[in-house]
Amino acid sequence: MTVDKGNKLARLSLDRPSSSKLATDPKLDSTSQKRIGDQLRAMYDELMQQPVPDRFRELLDQLDKGNGGKGGAQ
Repeated sequence: MTVDKGNKLARLSLDRPSSSKLATDPKLDSTSQKRIGDQLRAMYDELMQQPVPDRFRELLDQLDKGNGGKGGAQ
């Protein structure tokens, strides 16, 4: 019985017109934006500190050789 109610709610939300303010103009306050930005930076800073796996280095070397040793973008 609970599943039926959930399905009904899902159908109702899909049937609503998309002209509502919430659907067309989603915004976060500056505090939330800053918090999300700080968390993303912290997560990616950790990732950038990890070494590149040997397999990735090998693939990059193969790509460089395939481009005639040119390292830059074309």
